[in-house]
Amino acid sequence: MAETPQNGASEAPAPVKMNVLAQFVRDLSFENILAQKGSAGEVQPDVQVQVNLDAKKRSTEHQYEVVMKLKVESKGKDTDTTLFLLEMDYAGVFHIENVPDEQMHPFLLIECPRMIFPFARRIISDITRDGGFPPLNLEMIDFVALYRNELARRQQAAASGEQKLDA
Repeated sequence: MAETPQNGASEAPAPVKMNVLAQFVRDLSFENILAQKGSAGEVQPDVQVQVNLDAKKRSTEHQYEVVMKLKVESKGKDTDTTLFLLEMDYAGVFHIENVPDEQMHPFLLIECPRMIFPFARRIISDITRDGGFPPLNLEMIDFVALYRNELARRQQAAASGEQKLDA
């Protein structure tokens, strides 16, 4: 005999459904500045990585596009001259259902980039290798920390903007 929910008891929420529909390189630029300058000899690289995320709803129901913008700059530790500069916009199209509206923003900027990052990392490794450098294997990115830092930065910017208006 099947049990029915008692008064006030609700059924369990529907499970989150997420599918990666597509992923692609939207924009890619690689500049081998070391080769252009004709520098020779051993160089100790210092690699800096910047990550920016953007998400938007698509016109189709339950579809979202998330873009990971990566900027990788390698400079010589001793000389501070740029060795190479790589910029890539890597996008994913996702079908997402059963995520509450108040949780959609963090879901898009944490879970979606987490799904596509390994593919972007592989492309960066291949590009740097094909560009004449050792393959650059990026470390995993903590998208939760990235999200929290961005929220804190926005709150601080809003607070300083309010203080300027009050002064």
